[in-house]
Amino acid sequence: MQFHHLPTPEATNTLSTEELRARFLLTGLFQPGAVTTRCTDLDRMIAGGAVPAETALELPASREMGTEFFLERREIGILNVGGKGFVRAGGILHEMDHLDCLYVGRGERDVQFSQGAEGRAQFYFVSAPAHASCPTTHIRAATLHTDPVGSANAANRRRIHKLIHPGGVQSCQLVMGFTEFEPGSVWNTMPPHTHSRRSEIYLYFDAGDAAIVHLLGQPQATRHVIVRDREAVLSPSWSVHCGAGTGAYRFAWAMAGENQVFADMDPVPLADLK
Repeated sequence: MQFHHLPTPEATNTLSTEELRARFLLTGLFQPGAVTTRCTDLDRMIAGGAVPAETALELPASREMGTEFFLERREIGILNVGGKGFVRAGGILHEMDHLDCLYVGRGERDVQFSQGAEGRAQFYFVSAPAHASCPTTHIRAATLHTDPVGSANAANRRRIHKLIHPGGVQSCQLVMGFTEFEPGSVWNTMPPHTHSRRSEIYLYFDAGDAAIVHLLGQPQATRHVIVRDREAVLSPSWSVHCGAGTGAYRFAWAMAGENQVFADMDPVPLADLK
């Protein structure tokens, strides 16, 4: 398991392009026949990908976690960003379609990923420490009905699908969902904001050959990274997190920290961005 330490705001302003990418960008998460995990110092969140092949894959334990098994002291949200596949949790096999999500609570030993008949399943997951156990819950994409926000004039007309949150699937501290755009809209997370009490991770996916310009850093000293399909960006509490793509894309967002209130944000006026 690779560990990512985030720099301070002051240090971020001194990083080269390659140093910035090494610290904030997670690449190579989806490797055929493997589970890839990246541990961060963002509220101890772990992000990763699982791409099963002929045999099923299990969540691995590691020295960095200091536990006997992966979910001994953790919870996890699993989003299928590929074709149909399966996740077994607690002896129950869940058939996961594209954009289906599975929440698995603390203490579950048995979590396995396997392929569907087409062999195109790709599972993205984010895990956070948990002090309580919540029930495993399957959220089906076909049941999501979310009203759009934003405007076509601002090129940010989008649907924010909240999957794991206080008004939906219960968790200990993890909040997770994904956002998708209406045709012609490309800007995400506008107006911009920071989260003084939470950290966040974005995974950009279903982007094809598009490039996404992701803004990060302090609002008055923004930096940027170019993000490709199935790459993730780390967002510490002091950093803005927004961007625009050259084409259609979706992004999964996951948060952990002091609370689970989705609207707990520190708005940044557009006039203050630099």
